[in-house]
Amino acid sequence: MPLSGPRFYNEPNLLYQEMRREHGAVAPIVLEGGIPAWLVLGYRELHQVAADPVLFTRDSEIWNQWDRIPEDWPLAPLIGRGQPSILYTTGERHRLRAAMISDALESVDPFEIRQHAERLADELIDDFCAEGGADVIARYAMPFPVRVLAKIYGFPDEQGPGLAAAAIDLSDGGDLAQAAQAHLAGATAALMAERRAGDGPRDVAAQLVGNTLGFTEEEVLHDLIVLVIAGHTLTADWIGNSLRLMFTDERFVMSLAGGRKSVSEAMNEVLWEDTPAQNGVGRWASRDTTLGNRRIKAGDMVCLGLAAANKDPRIRPDGSRLTGGNNAFLSFGHGEHRCPVAAQEIAETIARTAIEVLLDRLPDIDLAIPVEELTRRPSPWARGMTTLPVRFTPTPAVSERAG
Repeated sequence: MPLSGPRFYNEPNLLYQEMRREHGAVAPIVLEGGIPAWLVLGYRELHQVAADPVLFTRDSEIWNQWDRIPEDWPLAPLIGRGQPSILYTTGERHRLRAAMISDALESVDPFEIRQHAERLADELIDDFCAEGGADVIARYAMPFPVRVLAKIYGFPDEQGPGLAAAAIDLSDGGDLAQAAQAHLAGATAALMAERRAGDGPRDVAAQLVGNTLGFTEEEVLHDLIVLVIAGHTLTADWIGNSLRLMFTDERFVMSLAGGRKSVSEAMNEVLWEDTPAQNGVGRWASRDTTLGNRRIKAGDMVCLGLAAANKDPRIRPDGSRLTGGNNAFLSFGHGEHRCPVAAQEIAETIARTAIEVLLDRLPDIDLAIPVEELTRRPSPWARGMTTLPVRFTPTPAVSERAG
């Protein structure tokens, strides 16, 4: 099964079901360029892979396909060869780096995040609230997270749009991925140089530069890039996917006026049913082994099917029922490479604020086109909406109402 194509982008859950019926919990897949890999579809099997960083390592140097990979391969930025970021560090060094990043993120005041997010939400909504309609992906969800993150990480506000575009391009793993990686590296290097010189506030960048725990400048730079990419892309898609669910699922449509509890329920449901982190690349088998009755050879790439595992019928026999706040989803990963708790909390604060302010400001907001006309961004890794057109009663901007 190729991990691409219109049907995969628009109906991945149906394909996961077919793959599970034909192959079981671990299925053979083909990445771009005809490169073979395995996709873990089973919840328990994914737990097994993510919980054993020795057998299934993040060290891509052992991949048995490197002799087939061209230099301009679009997925190269996602694989990690030659990238000294925390994503591809193992063992004790990984634990130290995870602690360093967590300390930097935990230094951010959650009330400050909420304050920045509320201010930005009003600013973005003011740009279209009088029009009676808008695409809330392009004009709201996509520009939102990175501009909040830029404030707390330390990037200048004017760099927000460029950082957002680069983060999306790199996460999608398409033809623009390598150029996006270069853009992010340049912006991050400039920020780190300013903080090393003592310029600017004590933001996340300053915390990382001032507390490197012996890691190199290049390593810290790549870690900050990871924070930008994951923090923006997945949060933006979390906002968009949650809004789509609330506009289109009958379990939520009638409860839009239900207030903040409805927002919380929708956001949690999305992490089960429509997770922004659809598939993860990757892990590499350090020796021959068996996984889900499949023979995995040393050096084989194993991709984490996070979305498929969340819907594994062995743990969710009735997938139509609401999860009721259950947070055992795998959307933030599992094991030592799981997304740091502090990063999860920041993402949740940003996404929740964006949705709550939008619904408060535009209480009769609704989808402007039939649900079957909605399309997804063509990425096998991150799952997000291309557009989400809405309509609402025109309202004045905050500044106009205050006047």
